[in-house]
Amino acid sequence: MEVKIWNDIPWEKVTPELSRKIVTGGNEMLAQVLLEKDAFVAEHSHPSEQITYILEGALKLWAGGQEFIIRAGQVLVIPPNVPHKAVALERTLDLDIFSPIRQDWLDHTDSYFQKRK
Repeated sequence: MEVKIWNDIPWEKVTPELSRKIVTGGNEMLAQVLLEKDAFVAEHSHPSEQITYILEGALKLWAGGQEFIIRAGQVLVIPPNVPHKAVALERTLDLDIFSPIRQDWLDHTDSYFQKRK
């Protein structure tokens, strides 16, 4: 067991508009994701269940043929293998939980971040 301090974990710059911090356990991954206004996350899917909790700001997210606007204090659960994409409506900080761990985030093969609208 180990105590992690978010402020001690450096931000990883994924794109000019998106940064993240990651903590992993044996089976789950916890990530803080900071999106600048208008940051776009291209459609993608993964075998991990994703729970997204908005701490600050707002996201417009499309998943499973539905459109959602999730704001600070709201949570969205995205089942495994459901295609989804998002755009930040304002500067947004979210907390994402993934199970199982997103190996593509750890080995930086998450190339969908480089795709544009």
